[in-house]
Amino acid sequence: MTMLDIEDIPGVGPATADRLRDAGYITVESIATATPIDLAEAAELGESTTKKIIKAARELADIGGFKTGTDILARRQDILKLKTLVPEIDELFGGGLESQAITELYGEFGSGKSQIAHQLAINCQLPTTLGGLAGSCLYIDTENTFRPERIEQMAEGLELADLPEGYTLPTADEFLANIHVARASSSDHQMLLIDAARDLSNELAGAGLPVKLIIIDSLTSLFRSEYAGRGTLAGRQQKLNRHMHDLFKLVDDLNAVALVTNQVMSNPGLLFGDPTKPIGGNIVGHTATYRVYLRKSKAGKRIARLVDSPNLPEGEATFTVETAGIKAC
Repeated sequence: MTMLDIEDIPGVGPATADRLRDAGYITVESIATATPIDLAEAAELGESTTKKIIKAARELADIGGFKTGTDILARRQDILKLKTLVPEIDELFGGGLESQAITELYGEFGSGKSQIAHQLAINCQLPTTLGGLAGSCLYIDTENTFRPERIEQMAEGLELADLPEGYTLPTADEFLANIHVARASSSDHQMLLIDAARDLSNELAGAGLPVKLIIIDSLTSLFRSEYAGRGTLAGRQQKLNRHMHDLFKLVDDLNAVALVTNQVMSNPGLLFGDPTKPIGGNIVGHTATYRVYLRKSKAGKRIARLVDSPNLPEGEATFTVETAGIKAC
């Protein structure tokens, strides 16, 4: 398949192309799926101009019409799988966490959400033959949960057999160098970081280390703290919806994995079953491709339950959190 440059779009000359790239629109597909208002604001172009550019981009990239199931199946051949290296969890995910999708981990404090996030920040850097994606990681930290010391422990605790010939496992410092962390201070800042992530991903791709994992830990904490009370719920959900769709669009363009963690709240009126449910309501539930509920079990074990998936059956997997990382029981 021939790669298209945005200069190939009729009406887009070198100067306009530079403005579009500076605004984060580097592919024909990203322009084709943009809205005229967003593109006009980001690239400082007139709305009538952006409408023509978007229309031309859709025609050029063959976006916007119906496709056959055969076409969709062919595109899904590009899907990548990121392994946790815990066989039971990877089997639960049908071989690993999918690219071009958002996976949500939710559970109470100490259930293992951030631990899995740290582990995958390492694993994504491994070659595909070892279950990784041979790329770098962007980590948006909203609760001050990222710990470089934990990365060091997990890097030293990697247990890998049959390394590819000529491949040397990176050191802890090398793993850390390929994890790019941003601390979000507000919900608006968190949303802005997705735009910054697109710019950084362009730089890293040029350096041969494409972004293959984007982590938000946690997704809803800042939205929840800033929008307290029922009167602010509609505004919060609208912003959260926009944020998740921006994230989905980014990982779809990059063919990367999105992993978000989420808090839970208790429903004291529930008499039977588990009273905890994830924050964010239907907005998060409908936008996340895969939803996984984590909970503590006996003897230090954790249980991961696949709650929602478009193509995989519900199921559970057990794992433990050790100094060396996420391990099988």
